Amino acid sequence: MREGQKGADMCRNIRTLFNFDPPATAEEIHAASLQFVRKLSGFNKPSKANEAAFSSAVEAITEISTELLRSLETSVPPKNREIEAAKARKRSASRHSS
Repeated sequence: MREGQKGADMCRNIRTLFNFDPPATAEEIHAASLQFVRKLSGFNKPSKANEAAFSSAVEAITEISTELLRSLETSVPPKNREIEAAKARKRSASRHSS
């Protein structure tokens, strides 16, 4: 961890996908994988020279993420997407109103 970096920092665009009703879609998993690769590489859009490696990484992470989400287990009831989205909007509004 870099100096001054908080342990709880995470790319805000990557959302938790596990244990929701309805479950995460393939599109949501792909979008999170894309954001992860963007964050790691520092590229929002890779150059032509890096495009194949970038795309390959996104696909590999999408596959392993899908496998991970399918294999995880919990005894906690799934969270309701609408309720969680409303909570997130409320947190965002309070952060931006300060």
